[in-house]
Amino acid sequence: MDCLFASKGRENRLQQMASMPLDLLVIGGGITGSGIALDAAARGMKVGLVDMQDFAAGTSSRSTKLVHGGLRYLKQLEIRLVAEVGKERAIVYENGPHVTTPERMLLPFYKGGTFGSLSTSLGLRVYDFLAGVKKLERRRMLSATETLGREPLLNASNLLGGGSYVEYRTDDARLTIEVLKEAVQRGAQAVNYTKVNQFIYDNGKMIGASLTDVLSGSTYVVLARKIVNAAGPWVDTLREFDDSKQGKRLQLTKGIHLVMDRSRFPLRQAIYFDTSDGRMMFAIPRDGKAYIGTTDTEYTGDIAHPQVNAADQQYILDALRDMFPEIDLTADDVESSWAGVRPLIYEEGKGPSEISRKDEIWQSASGLISMAGGKLTGYRKMAETVVDRIAVQLEEEGVGSFLACATKGVPISGGRVGGSDSFNDYVLRKADEGEKRGVSWELAEIWARKYGSNVGRLYEWFDVHTTQADVASNCGLPPEVGVPLLYAMNEEMAATPVDFFIRRTGALLFNISWVRTWKTPVVEYMAQYLDWTPEAKGRYAEELDLALHEAVVPVKVDE
Repeated sequence: MDCLFASKGRENRLQQMASMPLDLLVIGGGITGSGIALDAAARGMKVGLVDMQDFAAGTSSRSTKLVHGGLRYLKQLEIRLVAEVGKERAIVYENGPHVTTPERMLLPFYKGGTFGSLSTSLGLRVYDFLAGVKKLERRRMLSATETLGREPLLNASNLLGGGSYVEYRTDDARLTIEVLKEAVQRGAQAVNYTKVNQFIYDNGKMIGASLTDVLSGSTYVVLARKIVNAAGPWVDTLREFDDSKQGKRLQLTKGIHLVMDRSRFPLRQAIYFDTSDGRMMFAIPRDGKAYIGTTDTEYTGDIAHPQVNAADQQYILDALRDMFPEIDLTADDVESSWAGVRPLIYEEGKGPSEISRKDEIWQSASGLISMAGGKLTGYRKMAETVVDRIAVQLEEEGVGSFLACATKGVPISGGRVGGSDSFNDYVLRKADEGEKRGVSWELAEIWARKYGSNVGRLYEWFDVHTTQADVASNCGLPPEVGVPLLYAMNEEMAATPVDFFIRRTGALLFNISWVRTWKTPVVEYMAQYLDWTPEAKGRYAEELDLALHEAVVPVKVDE
């Protein structure tokens, strides 16, 4: 089978990147960098993208997993931000309904709380207006009785009522990877586990970078007319490489989330609530689980491996006890967790929760373009802004002319399902098609809902999986594991078991028992399929075990 984005093709892609000058090299494979790569490739630019980790391994797989309009930013009078990202969330949904799902939120308000009936009603009405919310998704005001009817677990003491409105739940890592796959489909070259060693200059102007393939150790020199630093929490690190870290700088903050089984936390619907210290927190049901977050604390630790500590966990458990007092949730109820680092723009005198989430772009004397701040929801608009600038500069330099931004109406990979209104019908049709090919209807529906218009490729990999000679050849993996694994390795550049279990499936976060069941045969299968050495196999197995441990056991506060 022809595989456009296979893990086995990583070195070939790096060689292609190094074989000719690029119009644009993007450093960072999170949602920001992936969005930039897609926008630039769609305009006809020659684009390369690298990330020193896996795609979406940083902030873009560690968010609250919401494409939301930032209702809380109304309190900070960030009117333009709310208007822009509120409208963008509808575009993200329309372009990728397989990775974005409408979720009706409930905002309860209490006597003496941050929100009251008037402020909630007014805030949601303004939000509807600024964000251009669809009529069916606009705010509804509820009495205390109606609010408890929606979610009986809520604290009834001093409850005055609630506001109901719609946000969009997403799988942030899969959203990122689908955006990047669309960029690759349009001609971009993208490779994970590829680190920038140093930048290359000509008369003080940046013209390229020296790169190392972290997995093989091979080095490459890639020349590019423009280089964008979209490295998220590592933006300032690259600015230091360029000796241009002056003026604005990042302030990193950490947010954590806990996951519990619905048998212990039988949450009926998503809740957005304020905590005793005036912050806002989400509790969201998802696939038989409920996840809760987030914290917002200054962070100075290991950027690549932020961890949940005991104080983080206790903060969220305390907030849950205040809001849902009838269920006694403890640390023993936490099935898994994750921590993420937000790359915000430092603002003098402001605490972590007060810092604006707006994005900013700045360009050094050497030409390095850096982008930081911003929100998952606004990735497409952020990309449009920076690629507009690059297109003007390239045209002024005589490189050629480029198309205008077209991503507003471009479905991402897997998103060609006839629009969001047609998505459910599309899923049912594809499930019937899968059943005719030998896939169980239930599994075919899961695949169609998760992979969208790429589900046909899953069916082709199903044929490959089921025709393997014997059980040993597929290491005993059933189709529900083996087929997504084949797809991830061949069509989504999954190079390690952690790539598969976290960024390609989300299982380590939301179905950790499934990971424990299949971790050994998955490691064995990948070792055979990707021709790992015994040392590499042991290293990747250890990495997966560590990820499992860190998802469950918080570190002590003094660590």
